[in-house]
Amino acid sequence: MPTTLGESAPHPLDIALGRNIRLRRKSLGMSQSALGEAVGLTFQQVQKYERGKNRVSFSKLAGIATALQCRIADLIEGLEDGGDAEPGDDRAALLGETGALELLQTYASVKSPRLRRAIISLAKGLSDQPEDVAEEEEPGEDGQPPRIRREARTRWRRRS
Repeated sequence: MPTTLGESAPHPLDIALGRNIRLRRKSLGMSQSALGEAVGLTFQQVQKYERGKNRVSFSKLAGIATALQCRIADLIEGLEDGGDAEPGDDRAALLGETGALELLQTYASVKSPRLRRAIISLAKGLSDQPEDVAEEEEPGEDGQPPRIRREARTRWRRRS
């Protein structure tokens, strides 16, 4: 859908393909830089592909599939119907969130049903909290840039 003359929003198929690339890359624990290096791109170009900002040529898609150790068909899976997910099916989008895959992998490693319920309860409680994060800049050491320290302020208290 055009926003201004000569400029358009990313096509839903480009966004969906980028999401699939990102999910596969993250499932392998590969960085954007490593993927870019494997296919002759900068990490910024990989980022644009993953966000659907730039379209992926077929030759690049083939190279990306090889680097991600999968078939092209695996990356375009679910795009046959125009890129629209089934109503209410936003699992791929959720897994695309920063930290989601790591959280899921960690959750899966917890075997106790009681601890799993506690994790879910904690996550639900934290999601209801207002976003109130304090940031402080700490001086860097040995010529390093300053570090930013973030502390979340919540109503939760540790049990003694």
